[in-house]
Amino acid sequence: MTEPKPVRTASVALVLLVIFLDTLGIGVIIPVLPRLVASFVGGDLAAGSRWYGVLSATYSSMQFMFAPAIGALSDRFGRRTVILGSLAGAATNYVLTIFAPSLAWLFVGRVIAGVSGASFSAATAYIADVTPPEKRAQNFGLVGAMFGLGFIVGPAVGGLLGRIDLRAPFALAALLNAANFAYGVFVLPESLPKERRRAFSFKRANPVGALLGLRRNPVLLGLSGTIVLSYLSQSILQSVWALHTQNRFGWSTLDVGLSLTAVGVAAATVQGGMVRPTVRRFGERRTMIFALTCSGLGFVGFGVAWQAWALYAIILPFALGGLAGPATQAILTRAVDPSEQGELQGTLASLQSATYVLGPLISTRLFARFSTAGSHPYIPGAAFFAAAVLTFTGLLLALRLFARQRSIDPTLTA
Repeated sequence: MTEPKPVRTASVALVLLVIFLDTLGIGVIIPVLPRLVASFVGGDLAAGSRWYGVLSATYSSMQFMFAPAIGALSDRFGRRTVILGSLAGAATNYVLTIFAPSLAWLFVGRVIAGVSGASFSAATAYIADVTPPEKRAQNFGLVGAMFGLGFIVGPAVGGLLGRIDLRAPFALAALLNAANFAYGVFVLPESLPKERRRAFSFKRANPVGALLGLRRNPVLLGLSGTIVLSYLSQSILQSVWALHTQNRFGWSTLDVGLSLTAVGVAAATVQGGMVRPTVRRFGERRTMIFALTCSGLGFVGFGVAWQAWALYAIILPFALGGLAGPATQAILTRAVDPSEQGELQGTLASLQSATYVLGPLISTRLFARFSTAGSHPYIPGAAFFAAAVLTFTGLLLALRLFARQRSIDPTLTA
């Protein structure tokens, strides 16, 4: 495979700033979106949780359908164009939400956001374009750190604004995405030279074709189960966190925002400062195994946490699970040609989106069935326990793949 020619470090910094601002826009709405949805159904949190799950699944359904096409388009026309289109779509969604007179309009906005929501997959393809293979885990860790930093500031600000008005955080998110779009237009360079682009193919650009394409590569196919289960467990966490903490601990939107800020601090610390030394010392595979173990144990901890302080105590060890993403991305990007990085990221985004269709539906129904007043049996952490089972199953699948590869090539120890 032809390796990419590294470009100036400034290009990596520029796309990391795009990711940070985009994540900041997402973070500000997380503490308030469940309550905004509930406001359209009489303020009933249980009924609102079901509609919130459907709303989240709608967004993810659109991403599942369109992510492979957007990834393929980035291989054809470049990453910059896709990133800019995604930011424009996100801004449109937030504006619609500000003025939405009914629940139906929230769904319209999420459809638009889902179709265009490919900035993260395009950004990771951008990183792969401009980074040599041996440094990709480190830079993918920085992507995760930017995601964490967005959640340090975003949820706290969203929680504060939500106390003023439930729609105020969406106005800020719209402004952030508009500013991010302008920044991209005037500052962000293209990362994929024309000579490394390839023709658009409808066969690769649909979700079925993209997923079937995993069969061509034993590494992608072997890790696909682990990836899906990991994505699904994270989707469950994100979908039920606000509902769980508001229901079990009586948290306000500000409390939820501050807790997510703590998650962001921990994630940024781990992915920004620990990826490079950990991967260099233990290798990508051992790092992935360790991280998935931490993630699974963290889910169990969230499920059994009986007081708010216990929930906070689990956040940092749980954040060590964030090492799995950069290590996995580095393994996967080594397995494909540079001209296929967009397709790879589009396929991963499609897999993630499929789980984000199922995750909110599973978690919100587990919450409504086992975690609300009057539930029999009453299991407050049911959704987190389900996420732990999924994570440990994914870990077993990864161990099976690595053992099979070592039996073929005994030199593969890391």
